[in-house]
Order: sequence, then C-alpha cells, then structure tokens
Amino acid sequence: MQTPSVSTIYQSKLVNASDALTHVRDGDSIIVPTGVGEPPTLLTALSEQRLRFHDVKVVQILAVRKYGYLDPETTKHVRHVALFYGPASRAGGQAGWIDFIPNYFGEIPGLITSGQTPADVVFSMASPMDEHGFFALSLGTDYTMAAVAKARAVVLEVNPNVPFTHGQCHVHISQVSALVESHEPIVEVGLPVIGSVQAAIGKYVADMINDGATLQIGYGAIPDAVVIQLAEKKDLGIHTEMIGDGILSLIESGAVTNRKKNFHNGKMLATFALGSQKLYRFMHQNPMLEMHPVSYTNDPNIAGLNDNLMTINASLQIDLLGQCGSESLGNVPYSGTGGQSDFVRAANRSRGGKSFIVLPSTAKNDTISRIVPTLANGTHISTSKNDVNYVVTEFGVAQLRGKSAKQRAQELIAIAHPNFREELRAAVNRW
Repeated sequence: MQTPSVSTIYQSKLVNASDALTHVRDGDSIIVPTGVGEPPTLLTALSEQRLRFHDVKVVQILAVRKYGYLDPETTKHVRHVALFYGPASRAGGQAGWIDFIPNYFGEIPGLITSGQTPADVVFSMASPMDEHGFFALSLGTDYTMAAVAKARAVVLEVNPNVPFTHGQCHVHISQVSALVESHEPIVEVGLPVIGSVQAAIGKYVADMINDGATLQIGYGAIPDAVVIQLAEKKDLGIHTEMIGDGILSLIESGAVTNRKKNFHNGKMLATFALGSQKLYRFMHQNPMLEMHPVSYTNDPNIAGLNDNLMTINASLQIDLLGQCGSESLGNVPYSGTGGQSDFVRAANRSRGGKSFIVLPSTAKNDTISRIVPTLANGTHISTSKNDVNYVVTEFGVAQLRGKSAKQRAQELIAIAHPNFREELRAAVNRW
C-alpha cells in the first residue's frame, strides 16, 4: 500500500475551528504558548462555545489578547491559569478569578513533563508545513514543545505570517490531531517609550558591556534603553528568551554578529518572539537564528556556558539586602518571575558574566522610593539576595555580590534618589 503524502495527511486533518474543539474534553488543561504564539481563531471559538464545557483550563505564561473566555462569570466552564500576568490577565489575577502557578520560566517544561502541570491539549500558532511535513512553533517555542510531547491532542492554527525558523521548534504532521487555518497578521508589540531616566540607566549599563559580549535582554523601557546605546559595540552575541525589535535594531546596526560566541558560535538563541511584522519576516528561514525550548535557553547551567554573558532585567522594588520584588506590589500580583532568576544565575555562572537588575530610583513622580529598607509585607521575591549582583538606577551602579549586609546597604543608598537617602541611612542605623 502506498504511504499517503504529507499534503494528503494535512488535508485529512484540516477542520474549522468549531470542529477542532471536539478534541477538548471537560476537565482538560489546554496549553497555549507565550504571547503572540497564542492562536486567535482557536481561542475565539473556545470563547464563543465556552458554555458547553466544564472545568477546562487554559494555561499560558503571557496572554496578549483579552478573549471572551476571560470572563469572571464563566470560570466554571473555561478558566484561565496564568504562569505570568500581563495586561489581559492581570486584573483577573488580582481579583482572584484567574489562577496563578508560581514558576521559573525555564522550569515550566519540566513541570509539564513530570505531570505536575497537566497538558491534555495544545493550542498553538504554527508556520505553514514544509515539504517534509514539519511546522515551526517559532513565535512561542517555550514550554509548548514539552506539551506537544505530552498532550493527548495537538491542534495547530496554521498562518502564513508565522515564520519558519531553525532550532528545536518543529512539530511533524504525524503529531498533529487537527489543523485550522488563518491569515490575519500576527499581533505587533511595539517598543516601550524611553524617557530621560531610562536613558541614564541604559548608559550606565552600556558602559559596562564590552565588545564581544553575549546579551540577554528582557522586555521593557530600560532594557531597550540599553539596547539603543549598544549600536556602536562590535561582535555582540545573543542568547535570550525573547527576541524583539530592540535586538533586531542591534543586528541592523552591525553590532550583533555572534562571531565571538564560544557557545553556539555564529547563532543567536531565543524561545519566543514579541515585536513587529518586520521582526517576524526577519526570523523566517534565517540561519543566524535558532528558536529552542525555554528549558534550554533559560537553564542557568546552559546559558552560563556563554562567556561574558550580560543579562539585563527590570524590577519594581529592591530592599537594602538586595532582594528583588519584581512581580508584585506588596501582596498584589503584577506579573511573574519569568526568566529573571534564570538569567541572573546564568550570568553568575558565566566566565566574565554580569547580571544587571535595572529600575528607576522612584515611582509616582518621585514620591515613593523603589529602594527600600525592607520589602513591603507580602511582596513576592523574584530574585534572592544571594543571586543579585549589579543594581542600576539613574544615579549609578551598586555591586552587591561578595559584600556584607551593611556594605550592600551603602551601595544601594548611594544610587537611591537623594530625597530618600537619609531615611534609608536611618533605617540601616537601626539594624
């Protein structure tokens, strides 16, 4: 008997979104990728038909669209489970009708593989199939590849605007239960607005990054302010979790070549994308870029194999011991741990590596200091005092590792806003 061609198999699995929902059962957990890797046609259909289900969970690290199922009145039918809060899920998390699973981003695939986080069904965006029957989950490789290996059903939303990329991000047609097609442009996420405070912080960090360094750059105005000031550097490399337009601008300036990387020489690695149509077109079939599972990109022991790894991540607040509260306002959740701790530890392992925690010195028009004697009650500690090294505000750089508690306090007070330094010194004197 002749084996069916991959195109024949593709056609046999192609359905409309409503029919794709037959693969979802009551009680299932549906794994959805990070950000723009979420499949809008499938999640819209699920939203429209949510009342036919009972106790279905949609598990995702960062939701970018507010679909109809994000509804406090229908959570007994379909409920969102956040691995990280973003604009679409934050209010529901704070109100208590969206659930939250604490995690390190790099360890989510392990939670899925072990069964600690169930993965019954996968809903994901995918590139068009190649001639060998493979799709690329390029926009959100993250933990989704682990879920594909574990799930009972894999449903892909195939869109020609999704780039086909290199790396460990490919799913074969034989692994797929159903396919739907869509053609709408991928959601674009623009660069944040950069002010004078962010630019000053960026200058301090950029001055400490040498030619030939490998970068991990988090999302936000301050990391992007660093990027802007790296355009004149030479032979930078990239090993990050998110590829965005900031990194693309460095590539276009000629600053990123990946030639000096000792690990994955000539290649840049990421696990999800968040940016413009220009970025997504750049990713397509680009031999410079590889998309890998987050268990690979964010593993501190793997990322730390990059010499001179520079990691740049933002925080909301830090205390005088160096504890970072990057994901809550007191006990009110705001985001999640994400990959911050993964990459801080990776930089500490890297030969010549430096980890930077960046934050403005104040909030609310200089009325609140972000450097505090102790974190507010209930604050979720994202990165421990034992891991944090360089802390940067618009007033300078504090270096903490190897310092005593009082030395750390002195370093941090020196980069606090001048209006708050005396009360911070008074707090230390009471220790």
